[in-house]
Amino acid sequence: MWRLEYPWLLAAAPLAWAAYRWLPPYVQARSALRMPFFGTMAKLTGKSPSLPGVQASRGQLWLNGAVWLLLLLALARPQWVEPPLTHTEPVRDILLAVDISQSMDSTDFRDAQGRPATRWQAVKAVVADFIAKRGDDRLGLIVFGTGAYPQAPLTRDHATLNLLLDQTAVGMAGPNTAIGDAIGLGIRMLDAAKEHDKVMILLTDGNDTGSAVPPARAARLASEHRIVVHTIGIGDPRAGGEDRVDFGALQSIASATGGRFFRAGDLAALQAVYSTLDRLTPQEVKTFRHQPKREYFWVPLAAALALLGFWHAVAALRARLGTGEGREGASWT
Repeated sequence: MWRLEYPWLLAAAPLAWAAYRWLPPYVQARSALRMPFFGTMAKLTGKSPSLPGVQASRGQLWLNGAVWLLLLLALARPQWVEPPLTHTEPVRDILLAVDISQSMDSTDFRDAQGRPATRWQAVKAVVADFIAKRGDDRLGLIVFGTGAYPQAPLTRDHATLNLLLDQTAVGMAGPNTAIGDAIGLGIRMLDAAKEHDKVMILLTDGNDTGSAVPPARAARLASEHRIVVHTIGIGDPRAGGEDRVDFGALQSIASATGGRFFRAGDLAALQAVYSTLDRLTPQEVKTFRHQPKREYFWVPLAAALALLGFWHAVAALRARLGTGEGREGASWT
C-alpha cells in the first residue's frame, strides 16, 4: 500500500505559482551608459525598450513547475507499506518451585530404563521435559529446603534455565522443608512480572518444618495476588519426621489458589502429572503487529535532478550548435 508520510506538504504546491505571479522579476545588476537622447532614438527606430528582468520561456516555466512538484513529493516521503508481520510474546509466567531438601536423595524411583534413581533425578528429568514443551512461556525456578532461593528468574532463555536446573543439587538449600517461604518468594517474583496469568508449580516430598510464613497464610496471599498454585506431592504420607509428606496441606494450598493437587508416586505418575499441567496451562500468546516500510523519496528527487540535467544539457547543445552555424555562415560570406 502506497502512502505519504507528510501529505500536508503537498499543500505548498500553489506557492510556486504565487511566487511567479506576485514576486518582482529578478534583475541582474549591470553597468550601462546613460544617453540623454535615448527616448528620441527609440521613437526614430520605432522600438520600445523591454522591461528589466529575466524573461523565462514557456518551456522553462513548465520545467520549474514540474521540479517544484517533484521536490514537494520527495519531501512528503512516499512509502510502500508492506503487510503487517506478527510477533508472539508469552502471556503466561510459570514459576517452578522444587524441593531439594535432604529427603529428595531417597532412591525409591526408577528411570526410563528401569534402573533405580533418586527422587531428585526423576524430578529433574521430568522438569527438563516440561521446560522443553513450554517454548513460548517465561519460566523461572525456585529451589527450597530450609530456606527458599531463586535459582533462575522468569526468562525465555530455556537453555540457561536447563543449565541452572542441572547444576542444582540436593541439600544446597538446607535439609528441612520451607513450603510457605517458597510460596512467599514466588509471590514476590511473579508480582514483578507484567503478565496477567501467573502460575506456580510447587513440588515437594515433605511437610513444612520451618517457614517464617505458614503455608496456609502464603496460599491466601497468593490468591490475593491472583497467582494459581498447582501442588505435586511425592513420597510416603505414612513416613515419620521429615520424610512424611503432608498431602492435606498441599491440597489446601491448591484449593485456596484455584489450582490442582497431584500425587506422584513414581516416575510414570510424575510424567503424567506434568503432562496434565501442560494442558492446564495452555500456551496463550498475544500478537504484536509490525508493518515494514520502504522509502521511495529518492524516486521523485532523482526525477527532478534528471529533468534539470536534461534541460541544461539540451540548452547547452543548442547553444553550441547555434554558434557553429554562425561560424560556418561567416566563412562563406
